[in-house]
Amino acid sequence: MLKKLLLLVILSGFTLSAQDYFVQKYKPFTAEIPSPETFLGYAIGEHHTRHDLIVAYLEKLAELSDRASIEEYGRTHEGRKLVMLTVTSPKNLNNLNNLREAHLAFTDPKQKVSNYNEVPIFINLAYNVHGNEPSSSEAALLTAYSLVASQNPEILKYLDNAVIFIDPTINPDGRDRHTQWVNTYQGSPEVADPQDAEHNEYWPMGRTNHYWFDLNRDWLLAINPESRGKLKWYHQWYPNVVTDFHEMGTQSTYFFEPMKTNASFDPIMPKENYEDLNTLFGNEFAKSLDSIGSLYFTKEVFDGTYPGYGSSYPDLQGGLGLLFEQASSRGHRQTTAFGEITFAFTIRNQYVSGLTTVKTAVDNKDIMRKYQQDFFKSALTNATKNKVKGYLFGDTHDQNRTKAFIDKLLLHKVEVYRSGNRFAVPTQQPQYRMVQTMFETYEKYRDSVYYDASAWSVANFYNMKYRPVNNLDLGEKISTTQELIKLEPVSKSSYAYIMDWDDYNAPAALYYLQQKGIIASSAAKPFSVRVNKDNKSFNYGAVLIPVSLQKVDGTSIHQMITEAQEKFNVPFYAVNSGLSDNGIDLGSGNISPIKQPKAVMLIGNGVRSYEAGEVWHLLDTRVHMPITKVPMRNFNKLNLDKYTSLVMVSGQYNFTKNQIEKIKQWTEKGNTLVTIGSASKWAIDKKIVQEELIAKEKDSTQIAVRKPYVDARENIGKESIGGVILKVDLDITHPLSYGYRDNQLPVYKNNSVWLAPSKNPYATVAKYAEDPHIDGFITKKNMAEHIMNSASLIVSKVGKGRAVLFADNPNFRGSWYGTNRLFLNALFLGDKINVPSQD
Repeated sequence: MLKKLLLLVILSGFTLSAQDYFVQKYKPFTAEIPSPETFLGYAIGEHHTRHDLIVAYLEKLAELSDRASIEEYGRTHEGRKLVMLTVTSPKNLNNLNNLREAHLAFTDPKQKVSNYNEVPIFINLAYNVHGNEPSSSEAALLTAYSLVASQNPEILKYLDNAVIFIDPTINPDGRDRHTQWVNTYQGSPEVADPQDAEHNEYWPMGRTNHYWFDLNRDWLLAINPESRGKLKWYHQWYPNVVTDFHEMGTQSTYFFEPMKTNASFDPIMPKENYEDLNTLFGNEFAKSLDSIGSLYFTKEVFDGTYPGYGSSYPDLQGGLGLLFEQASSRGHRQTTAFGEITFAFTIRNQYVSGLTTVKTAVDNKDIMRKYQQDFFKSALTNATKNKVKGYLFGDTHDQNRTKAFIDKLLLHKVEVYRSGNRFAVPTQQPQYRMVQTMFETYEKYRDSVYYDASAWSVANFYNMKYRPVNNLDLGEKISTTQELIKLEPVSKSSYAYIMDWDDYNAPAALYYLQQKGIIASSAAKPFSVRVNKDNKSFNYGAVLIPVSLQKVDGTSIHQMITEAQEKFNVPFYAVNSGLSDNGIDLGSGNISPIKQPKAVMLIGNGVRSYEAGEVWHLLDTRVHMPITKVPMRNFNKLNLDKYTSLVMVSGQYNFTKNQIEKIKQWTEKGNTLVTIGSASKWAIDKKIVQEELIAKEKDSTQIAVRKPYVDARENIGKESIGGVILKVDLDITHPLSYGYRDNQLPVYKNNSVWLAPSKNPYATVAKYAEDPHIDGFITKKNMAEHIMNSASLIVSKVGKGRAVLFADNPNFRGSWYGTNRLFLNALFLGDKINVPSQD
């Protein structure tokens, strides 16, 4: 009842004076600076504001005010600007470069500075990482206006003592997708019915970016330009405080930190961060929200375990990341169990929390600066205590995968050195905690229910073989990956060219040549031949390009090969004879043509957009190969015969019998069905393949043990697989495994799909190893009953075709460079899999 009364008061206040409802506390305002309402032509909260208008307003503030400047730090996939508005006093703004140097001194353990109160505090107010959680970007406009235009003594104090960086929209592509939806369906009068179209976006919704990635999981992995641009900016400024504004379910209230007890057994971030500082700020948030009558809660949910959130990554950089979650109106007005919630109400809570963040940071700037200084000093101290002095890593057979991993390290300012034919990362460096994040794995955890992943050792994402060492000889320091790979020019041949299939970029190079009409073949067995008078060995899957079979002359072929090598940094080798020194000859029946792949993927309602986006992103940005994305509603019109592969990621596929038969008959013709996660379960349940799932054992004699009701969520939740890294044993002779040289491979498990090993002894490509755990939380029950008995990847014969069934997602978050090859092999080499019978 109390909340209903509060909402009625809020609605009344908004109707009477829209602008004063938000900013009255900070009057008076300079008349020369337009308010958001004046600039936009509508009051904040009346409509959802497009990103271009948000940018335009901030540009206008920077144009009119001597308190503000604006910079572009990147562009999204769709070309939208990523901007940062810097707001401070005119004096500070004119002296910003010197202030930055003074600020960065606190991040350098070599410098001894103690002027904690003399340097303004650096604050990053960051908004709207999830596009359909839009209230915070509207609050960003109000916050910018308050800081730029207010003459209130409290605001002037903030400007004198802080440099405030306003990032209004971290995810512009997703925001505009959502903005278009809710504004399109906005009623007049507004419709509060939760069933209305305004409150129910169509797939893939606005949460994610262009490729349907969750950018709030991308700070560590840095796959997308939004995150890479932000990280580059971040490591130029190292803000002391960073906000991370979100929205949650409509029936909730408001959340701010402290979070749930940290789920890691021994967190690498200082205890002072997640206890003392969070409590310090949390008490101030409570006072501010109490003053406007807003309800809230803390500590019950969410955790900062995964280091890739906007609220956790700053914690690993000497700053304080702060999470806020506002109950969402999911449009402009919606009915809840407590009454109606309005867009304006959600904006107000975010606005108040943002300015309270500034106030608290300014009031405690000496504490925050001392904390940041101690953080980087303790990194070196902690490293000294560690027996491990560094990590050696590298894969000489796959330079591009190694390069991608080094690029990730450098993006996070981790020091990397070349050590012989390997690379080295010392632990003794200011970014020691990031080194831990990249390489360390864990088995002990304080909690068993996670908001997200419990495993993230990035080296395993890249299948990067590494080892800790107690002594480390550093060589040349690596500052860039641009010249990391150096290849010899490929000489001209009148006979054939060979490309090994080991390199991560080999599929992209092959597709590039296929697009130009080049005919290529794949070797099913290893061999060695003479290359420039030396013996060169080639692995399973090596690509042969015979000159005599091409439709163009030798000079043109050589030019295309040279272009492919230069574009993708994959070595090609000219050979002048088909006679091998060892293994098969180049005219062997074990070398067969590679059909140019043409893939189609089902998308739309019921399909897991994250996984679909990962497939799309992989093929678009790394292989440069198009994939046709067909909405489920158009499936009946789809002519599958145009394609060589059909991709089905996790989801709910409610097909009719005729539609299921359509997929099965197409596969039987000799095509490849690729399923991931729950789609693999679907293929088994619908009898498209003759495979089985691991059945849950039921004991009819077992009597249920009575347990406290309040513990139900925790007890049930711990059995789910939130995210764990496991080791599989790989059959490296199988076409799906071409390009791998080690039969031990890390995979990422975040579902409960348990594939039984195939009864066909040649069809289980990857089975979990005898000692499979690498990193992350998993119960002993799941390990014993499921993991130890199941397969990660199997292939099943379907007529003349085959189904490739992944239990685990090989493309997780665009980051699993180590297992991408399994998926790409399914597309490029699917027809090489004959699935021998057991007869």
